[in-house]
Amino acid sequence: MFDNENKPTGLKRIKLATLNSFRAFKWLYINESAFKQELLLLLIAIPITFCFDISVKEQVILVLAILFIMFTEVINTAIEAVVDRVGLDIHPLSGLAKDLGSAAVFISLVFAAIIWGGILIF
Repeated sequence: MFDNENKPTGLKRIKLATLNSFRAFKWLYINESAFKQELLLLLIAIPITFCFDISVKEQVILVLAILFIMFTEVINTAIEAVVDRVGLDIHPLSGLAKDLGSAAVFISLVFAAIIWGGILIF
């Protein structure tokens, strides 16, 4: 049971939060094909940024655009996990929550495409 009065603090809290994050990344990598695809995209995008005559600042922006996609995928997966935890029965609000999470990922993809296009084409 969670004890709100005895929460870890300081370095112990940071260590536990880091371990939790790595456990989540491992779960995502094993269970979410979209996350694997986005990780592959990131691993391809990083060296590609060195192939263009752009500044380091622009390279960072390009990489951050891909990381933003991954961020929204994590949030989308969290929404899906909570909805599935509440119940697997078909409910319009459950479907809406999942659709909205998916829409967030789509927006992040458009966002990244605009950034990459803006930096590399214009």
